Amino acid sequence: MPLQPIADLVSICVKQGITDVILSPGSRCAPISLAFVRHPKVHARTISDERSAAFIALGMAQQSNRPVVLVCTSGSAAYNYAPAVAEAFFQQIPLIIITADRPPEWIDQWDGQTIRQTNIYGQHVKASYNFPDEFGHHDKIWHGHRICNEAILSAMQFPQGPVHLNVPLREPFYPEKGESFEFDREVNVTSGVKTLSTFADETKEKFKERLANFKRVVIIPGQQRPDKKLADLLNEIASSKNAVIITDTISNFQSDVSVNFHDHFISAEKFKDQLEPDLIITFGKSIISKGLKLFLRKSNAQHWHIQPGGYTPDTFQKLGKIIPCNPLDFLENIKGFLQSDRDFVAAWSELDQKVSAHLPPLVSSAAFGEYKAISSCLNFIPHHAKLHLANSMAVRYVNFLGKRPQEIICNRGTSGIDGSNSTAVGCTFTTKDPVVLITGDMAFFYDRNAFWHNYAMPNLRIILLNNHAGGIFRLIEGPSKQPELEEYFETKQALEASYLANEYGFGYFKATDELTLEEGLRDFFKKSIKPKILEIITDSPKNAEVLKKIKSSLNEIL
Repeated sequence: MPLQPIADLVSICVKQGITDVILSPGSRCAPISLAFVRHPKVHARTISDERSAAFIALGMAQQSNRPVVLVCTSGSAAYNYAPAVAEAFFQQIPLIIITADRPPEWIDQWDGQTIRQTNIYGQHVKASYNFPDEFGHHDKIWHGHRICNEAILSAMQFPQGPVHLNVPLREPFYPEKGESFEFDREVNVTSGVKTLSTFADETKEKFKERLANFKRVVIIPGQQRPDKKLADLLNEIASSKNAVIITDTISNFQSDVSVNFHDHFISAEKFKDQLEPDLIITFGKSIISKGLKLFLRKSNAQHWHIQPGGYTPDTFQKLGKIIPCNPLDFLENIKGFLQSDRDFVAAWSELDQKVSAHLPPLVSSAAFGEYKAISSCLNFIPHHAKLHLANSMAVRYVNFLGKRPQEIICNRGTSGIDGSNSTAVGCTFTTKDPVVLITGDMAFFYDRNAFWHNYAMPNLRIILLNNHAGGIFRLIEGPSKQPELEEYFETKQALEASYLANEYGFGYFKATDELTLEEGLRDFFKKSIKPKILEIITDSPKNAEVLKKIKSSLNEIL
C-alpha cells in the first residue's frame, strides 16, 4: 500500500506510548489522520481551529506528562499552531507536531495551500524533521522510521518540548476500496534509558565548604508540577530555619512554612538590608513576581540553579553555578550544610506572617470588585481541583492571596492570554477531577473557539472576571497615565458571556455584587452534565482603586 509508511509512523508513536492525538480537518493530511483514527490504541479528537487545537493538546500533555500528537493540513493551518508551540517550548511540554505538506518540487509554485513549511517554527521547537517524500528504496523507509524515533525521544528528553515533523504527501491521499493500514508490521523502536544520578562524597564535601561561606540563603522554586517528596523536603528545610523558601503560586510548593506573600513587601526599600540574601538557589522555570526579580537583580547575591540539563537562563543577572542534577537529590544531600543567620530568616518570616494576618480583613472590608470576588471564589474551589489561571490579573490576584491547596496551572512560558480556555479544555480530557479556570474577559473572549467541538466537558468550571477591559493597564505606571488608556490599552469591550454560554450549552450564572456572587457560588461546583460559567461583572477603575488602597494599607501596617 503506498500509504504504509504513514501507518508505520503511527505504529512507532503507539509503541513509544503516545496514544492521544488532536486532529484538525484537511485533505492533504488525510492519510495521517486516517492512520491515527484507525489504529485501535489511539484516542483521536477533532478540533477545527488549529490555534485552539494546539493549546488543547498542550493542556493534555501538561497533565499526562506524555507527548500529544497534533496533525494539520498544509498552508496557514500549520502557522496557527505557532502560539501554543512557543508556549510548549518555554514551558517544556512535549508535543509531536505533524504537518502535511506539498511535495518539495511544488513549493513556491503558486499551488494551493502551499507555504514554506520546513523549519516553520524556527527556534521554538527542540528539533524539526522533513519526512521522506518517496519510499522507493529500503533506506528511505529506514530513514522515515529513524526520524520518527528521534523526534519522540527529543520531545521527551530533558528539557521536554515540542518537535516538528513535516510530511510531504503526493496523491492519492485516501486508501482504495479493499486497502487497509497494517499496524502489526515490525517497525524499529528506539527507546531512551533513564539512569540514576549519584552524588559523590567528594562532591558533598565541596558543597559543604562552599555553603559555609553563605549565611543568608534563599531557595526559590520556579513553575513546575506538584512533587510531594520535594515539597516535604522544602518544608523540612524551611522548618529548620536554615534557609528561606520563597514561593509563587505557580511553583506548587506553597506551605505554612514557606514565604508566600513576598509580593506585598519585597519592593519596599526600608526592608532591603534585612531581606537581601547572599545566595539564591533556584530550580524549575519562571516566577511571577516582578518585584522579587528586581529585588534579586539589585542584590549582591550569588545564584546557583539546579536542573538536569539544557540551557539555563540568568534571570537575576547573578548566575554563578549551574548544577546538573535532580533538585531533590541536590537538596537532600546539602540540606545539612545550610546555616542561614536566624535574624535573616526571622525577618522574612515575620513580614510574611504580618501580611498573612492583615490581608484577609483588608480584602473582606474592601468594596466589591475583582480582588474581593476572587478571594471569595477561592474558598469554594474543591481542594482536588486543577486550577487554571489566565495571564494578566487572574494569576496575579491568586498569587497575592497566598497558599492554595489545588494544583496551579498557568501558561507562563510566554505569558500570553491567547490559549487559557483551550489549555483548560485539554486538561478536562485527561481527568475526572474538577477543572477550574479563572480568567479575565479579554483572555476569555479571545479564545472562545476552545469550546467549538463535540466533546463533553462536564467537569469544567469557568470563573470569568469581566470588567469590560484589559484592567491590568490601569496598574502599569506607563499606560495608566496616558490619555489613550481606555481605547488603545484597556481596549474597552461590551461583550458578556451569556450568549456564548447559551450557544455552547453551558450553565451560566451572573454576579454583580456580593449577594449574587454568593448565590452563584452555592451550587457552582456541584457535579453536572455540562460545563458552567460564573461571570462576575466589575468596574475596571474601581478594581484598580481597591488594589491600590489595599496595597497602601498594608504598607502602613508593615
